Amino acid sequence: MSAEASFNRRQFLFRTAGGFLGTAMGSLLAEDRPFQGLQGLPLLPARARSVIFLFMCGGVSHIDTFDPKDNKWAGRLIDAIGFGDNMAEMKRPVIPCRRTFTRHGQSGIPISDWFPHLGGVADELAIIRSMWCHETNHFPAVVEAATGHRDRVVEHASLGSWVTYALGSENRNLPGFVNLGRPTSPVQLSGGYLGAPFAATPFQPGTTPIPDLHPQKGTTPDERNRRMAALETLNQEFRAQYALQSAIAGRVRSYELAAKMQLSAPEAVDFSSEPESVTSLYGIGGKETDEFGRRLLLARRLVERGVRFIQVCHAGNGGNGAWDSHDDIESHAPLCRQTDQPIAGLIRDLKQRGLLDSTLVVWTSEFGRTPWSQNTTGRDHNPKGFTSWMAGAGVRGGTIYGATDDVGYRAVESPVYVNDLQATIVERLGLDPHRMEITLNGRPVRFIEEDSKPVRGILS
Repeated sequence: MSAEASFNRRQFLFRTAGGFLGTAMGSLLAEDRPFQGLQGLPLLPARARSVIFLFMCGGVSHIDTFDPKDNKWAGRLIDAIGFGDNMAEMKRPVIPCRRTFTRHGQSGIPISDWFPHLGGVADELAIIRSMWCHETNHFPAVVEAATGHRDRVVEHASLGSWVTYALGSENRNLPGFVNLGRPTSPVQLSGGYLGAPFAATPFQPGTTPIPDLHPQKGTTPDERNRRMAALETLNQEFRAQYALQSAIAGRVRSYELAAKMQLSAPEAVDFSSEPESVTSLYGIGGKETDEFGRRLLLARRLVERGVRFIQVCHAGNGGNGAWDSHDDIESHAPLCRQTDQPIAGLIRDLKQRGLLDSTLVVWTSEFGRTPWSQNTTGRDHNPKGFTSWMAGAGVRGGTIYGATDDVGYRAVESPVYVNDLQATIVERLGLDPHRMEITLNGRPVRFIEEDSKPVRGILS
């Protein structure tokens, strides 16, 4: 092979994904200089070291889960002016809620019979019943929920990316921002204008959450070391030529972390040391709870190892998300069964290990659902009022904050915009949300809107 042909082949490998894992493996021989966070950013007293952000894809009906209403309006037409993309007048029929709500714990918080296990940890939950956002359709609402912004003038960064950018990573062998489960949109994983190095590192379900985590069968340690040494030689040329390409640098960084896990921290994804009493707590082995339970047990193990922000998506299907229940609200039932025991198990497990005090657990969706039907037994999208909740990290458990109107349509008491939720999260991590900004093309870009503020009523 000629020198020119050899050079062209190498260029081809560098410009495709084929050599990324090898590139990453070789780079482990180079000096590691992890990002240390925003220089000069003043830190507040932190109550949380890590965040587990549980995102239910598609829009959960708050009326049928955490925000009970009586059925006195059932069957009546109500005014839905201002719903949707215009201000046209419309009347819609209210459909009844078939759920039974039971008061749980010392706080007496009412929770739907779809979430009996979560009822058992009600005194740990601070339930925000007055959430709202602007967007009515899934994709823009997910963008708003993930980034706190509506505009598409710039590619805003997701919440987890901002946290990693601001605080850096506590563990050199694991990423600062991990995503478990399929999201509704790639925006939920994006580093946006912060760059690909701060995007989420996706972990996939199964015994090998990161592809190529384990070495190829039959490879000896000496052989692997020789390969890595050869690849490091190639890496020097690669870095010099592609140092400014953020997407490539970010991809390599992700695979570097995977390689470090292969060499340094395989126990992070190995559940063999977990006793049956713990795996059963998460519903692992159960027909409906196994997959989500495994994600949440992995989330706890990542918290123990210093991962800063773990986003766990449920029922993302590449479309609107399975919680999108237009045809029949009863389609929520299996989704609740999949998540109820694992989430309650996560909270119990964190608490018994002394981790709940330093871990903020957040449960939310892109919006809620309307009290009316669309000539079916399902519910429409509702950005004007929905529910999120938090637990741990100094959150006042057993608290209900805010309220929607009599039918659950609008947030009418202490409204909480999605930016306020994000401000609460980052402040728990010791960050001032209003000091988090970067300069982009000579202009300042803020993490959140100026008038956003943490939800003080749920914090101790």
